[in-house]
Parts: sequence; C-alpha cells; structure tokens
Amino acid sequence: MGWFRAGSSVAKLAIRRTLSQGGSYAARTRAIPSQNRYLHTTVLKSKAQAAPVPRPVPLSRLTDSFLDGTSSVYLEELQRAWEEDPNSVDESWDNFFRNFVGQAATSPGISGQTIQESMRLLLLVRAYQVSGHMKAKLDPLDLEQREIPDDLNPALYGFTEADLDREFFLGVWRMSGFLSENRPVQTLRAILTRLEQAYCGTIGYEYMHIADRDQCNWIREKIETPTPTQYNRQRREVMLDRLIWSTQFENFLATKWTAAKRFGLEGGETLIPGMKEMFDRAADLGVESIVIGMSHRGRLNVLGNVVRKPLQQIFSEFSGGTKPVDEVGLYTGTGDVKYHLGTSYDRPTRGGKRIHLSLVANPSHLEAVDPLVVGKTRAKQYYSNDVNRTKNMGILIHGDGSFAGQGVVYETLHLSALPNYTTGGTIHIVVNNQVAFTTDPMSGRSSQYCTDVAKALNAPIFHVNGDDLEAVVHVCELAAEWRQTFHSDVVVDIVCYRRFGHNEIDEPSFTQPKMYKVIRNHPSALEIYQKKLLESGQVTKEDIDAIHKKVNSILNEEFLASKDYVPKRRDWLSAYWSGFKSPEQISRVRNTG
Repeated sequence: MGWFRAGSSVAKLAIRRTLSQGGSYAARTRAIPSQNRYLHTTVLKSKAQAAPVPRPVPLSRLTDSFLDGTSSVYLEELQRAWEEDPNSVDESWDNFFRNFVGQAATSPGISGQTIQESMRLLLLVRAYQVSGHMKAKLDPLDLEQREIPDDLNPALYGFTEADLDREFFLGVWRMSGFLSENRPVQTLRAILTRLEQAYCGTIGYEYMHIADRDQCNWIREKIETPTPTQYNRQRREVMLDRLIWSTQFENFLATKWTAAKRFGLEGGETLIPGMKEMFDRAADLGVESIVIGMSHRGRLNVLGNVVRKPLQQIFSEFSGGTKPVDEVGLYTGTGDVKYHLGTSYDRPTRGGKRIHLSLVANPSHLEAVDPLVVGKTRAKQYYSNDVNRTKNMGILIHGDGSFAGQGVVYETLHLSALPNYTTGGTIHIVVNNQVAFTTDPMSGRSSQYCTDVAKALNAPIFHVNGDDLEAVVHVCELAAEWRQTFHSDVVVDIVCYRRFGHNEIDEPSFTQPKMYKVIRNHPSALEIYQKKLLESGQVTKEDIDAIHKKVNSILNEEFLASKDYVPKRRDWLSAYWSGFKSPEQISRVRNTG
C-alpha cells in the first residue's frame, strides 16, 4: 500500500506539471451550469449507470506522459531487477510484475496493455475512490452545484474513446474491491460503468482519509461488489410499510393539529425506515441496548414509530393531556414540551430478537444531549459488564447546521477514543435538510460538507440522497456493521430537505424563495418509492392501498383512545429519583400581588 501511495503522489505531481503546460489547473475546473446558484449542493445531469466518455484533452497536455522520464526509468530498472531475481524487489512489485507478465502471456485480448496503462488505470480507480462522492447525485432537489474533479476524466490518464472497448487487467493486490484477486479481465467501459455505479450514484463514500488499510479494504469489499446491492420483494415490502408509517404519521398530525408546532420530518421521512433497519442489523450483530439522542426535528416521529411511545399518549400531549396521577410527593421531572420528551421501550426486531431503546430527553439547545448520551452508554456498559462494548451502543441524530457549527459536537467526537470515555463507537446520523435555520450552507460553513469535522477522527462518512429509500437503508446497515466491527465512530449524512419552515407556522419562502419553489412541486420519498415498486412489478397498487388503510385505521383508533388517556407516571424516566423532593414539596405557588 505504501508504494502505491508514494507512486500516486509522484504521478499526481507529474500530471500537474504536465497540465501546467496547457494553463492553470484552477482555470480548467469544470462546473455544471445551473440557474440555481444560491445553494451549494450538486446538479449532475450525467447518468451514473453509464460509463463516462473521456473528455477531449489537448495534445499539448499529453506530450509528457507522467510515466516518461525518471518514473519510466525507475520502472524499467525495477523490472530488470525482478527478472534477474524476484526477491530483490518489494513483495508488492513482485506481485505486480508476476501477475502482469503472466496475464499478458495468457490473455491475447490484453496483449497490448502496457505497464504505463496499468498504472494509469490504477490511478483512475483511486481517483474514483477518493473523489467519486463529488460526482454523486446527493441532492434530491437538484439544486446543488459542484465542480466535477478533473481526476475523474479518463482522458487525463491518456485514455481515449477508442480505449473504451479494450480489455484491461487490473492486477492482484493486497487490496479489496476492484483491485482484489480473481477479478476477470474487463473492458475499460465495464470498469468505468461499475465505478460510476459504486461511487457516483445516490451514495457518496468518504473513506480514503482513513490511514488504516484494513478498514479501507473492509469498506471497499462492501462498495466495490461485482454488481450493485439489490433487495428482494420481502425486504422491499417491509421498507415500504415503514416509510408509509413515517409519512402518514406526519400527515395525521398536520391534519388534526393544523396550528401546532411539531417540527415534522417531512422531506426526511426515510430516516425512520433507515433507523429501524439499522437497529435490526445491530441486534443481529449482538447489540442489546441503544441510547439515542436527538434534537426536536422529527423527534415525535422517532418517538412514535421507532421507540414505540404509545400513540395515544403522544396525541394526548397534543391536546393538553393531564398530569400523572401518582406524581404528587415524588420527583419525576418537571416535564417539557412534547417534542423534547424521551421514552424507553423493548422493541422486537425483524430478525426475531429484542433490543432496548432509550431516547434521552433533550432541551431546546440542539446538541446539548450529545455528551449525555455518550455518558449514559458508557454507564450501561459499566454496569452490565460489557467490557468489549458490543452490547450497548449510542446513536446521535444531528442537524446539518448544528453538526458543523456547535462546539459540543466536536468536543463529543473527541471523547470517542479516550480510554476513560470511549463507548466503542457512536453512530452519527445527520438529517441534512440543507438549510440550518434560515441559512444556506454556503453562508453557514467553510467546508464542503457539514460532516467534514468527523474526518479528524478517521471516521468513514456515508452521504446519501434522502429520496432513495434503499440507499438510505443500505448505508444505515453499513454503519451498524462498521461500528460492531471496528468499534469506532461512523457518520451517515442523509441529504434531504425541509418541506415546511423551521416549524409549521413559519413561512420559509421569505428566506429561501428559490428552494421552496422547487420543494412545492417535489414528490415525497413515499411517492417516489411507490412508483419504483409499481414499475418493478413486485408490488401492486392494491398492496399499497391496503397498507395505507391499515396505518390510517390504527392512527384514528389511537386518536380516539387519547381522549380518555391518563398517564400513570412520567414515562421517559425508568424510575423515580428517590431522595429528590418534588416541585410541590419544595415550594407552593404563592400570591405575589
């Protein structure tokens, strides 16, 4: 791996030197034109499923190949030394020459492949691994404008359109994915098509900043599969059911309490099925308890659909509710608005197991709960003798503005590897609605992504288009697997939008008129997924209507039951706080005149 990184650096410098003959690099960066220039997120009209055609590069920029000169001499000397004595070169070069010479001799289709072309192809693959996320279609609103790096242009490496149907062999390396053993000889077109599918679809992977080769190889094995991930009909029906619950819950609240603040999840509804699939996968991998922390955005949906707080209790709180009958004389907390409360529940999983979920109560200060979740998770590990930190896990749900802007996030991230504070990794989910409160990303942070602060921890970051339900589910499962494998932090960045204002009473068009003009005509994630399943033929319209009818029926039943609901105790505390006086015991309300 070391030789490859060193070789990459030398080659990159040589490429830059060559390109300098044709003008400055900055002057040649290519941007997709867009009328919506106010928002920094990516408009890419090219299809990820098709291999990119190399863009024309002036001959003046290719007159000095990056493997000519000293680099070429070095390779030739290495090859001569290897031919005389294979043990005289590093093992990685021994593998390269042994494989290259052997494959060229036995495969007539690639007899014309040179060492220089092999190295160029390796650099092109690496460019996709490093920068492919910059070309990924992450913004569901298609408002984002980003420059596509020249590194992803095959012509930069000397390949032309005539090379697309030539067969190439990548070699056998101590790496995974496209550079792993037993990969068949493929045309350049097939290689580029799969690279586009893997790195430039609706998921953008950032992991090449991680120094650990085993961790990078683990991710490559998950990403660089021979074919894209596909879910069967049963899994898709489960995901559809969960997405309908998420969507219909918000619609029901909006219908019954039109003027109430609820900080709904509209525009990011795929968070709910993504979390459920993450918990199911985590339970399969040995997790028994999960502590969750989040701010108010989407909290009611998480309470009702993920942690299973009784719906009639949520509806009762919207209608004013009543105080618990056994509260007098016992301190159970003073309570808070409904979208700040927490709860706990033992939830059955899709795999037949049970997992304990605990959503920690959180005040209005967005990320204030982060260190509390980490501390509670650590305490659970201590008292349950979870020395390997695999049975208790913490999950933090952030907003895009607060993740980049609040210091407590960075402080909590840096607790992750400290011996006295580590919890064996926290999963961070960013509900990235691309506008913090009323601020566009380009005016709210200096970095490309709101998640860039997590790179300080060598944490992998999975950006995903929030309109693609199956992509959201895939990265959520991948995050659970990473945490249980490497016991370190991981970030899932769900790029979505906020259909209404900061709360439902606000008018967002005053501050983001262009964005909300697009949002008003944009279909929901549920409409998009229903259309996809209907076109695939796996689900009929009758199947979809039956799920809608079931969900609406349960919501209405719970609403009617909420009118007679009487809470027994503050459900978000697992036990009374013995020794603490209640507010009634500390003082009485007095007439102050």
